[in-house]
Amino acid sequence: MSYEKMRVFCMFDLPVDTPEKRRAYRIFRKGLIENGFTMIQYSVYQRIVPNRRSGKKYEEIIKKFIPSNGDVRIIYISEKQYNDMKILVGSKSKQEEIVGSNKMVVI
Repeated sequence: MSYEKMRVFCMFDLPVDTPEKRRAYRIFRKGLIENGFTMIQYSVYQRIVPNRRSGKKYEEIIKKFIPSNGDVRIIYISEKQYNDMKILVGSKSKQEEIVGSNKMVVI
């Protein structure tokens, strides 16, 4: 088995038109953050994993707190593909610049 770093992207579009749906959105977003996902854009979160098998583990974790309404998608991208990404407008966040592809950063 090869150990190629990957990124797991979770992209979502959740309704927030009622108090119950806003609460479900907050629980979902908090669950992503508690499991090591960081926001790359609004409603797009990513996490570095050592390989696809490890990414599947987070897919199962997300399914435990996923809301019943809305759209939630997961995609796996290799570190090389991620590094080939072009930013057309805007710039990397400070968090992206500091953390980069490191699993642990000591500040």
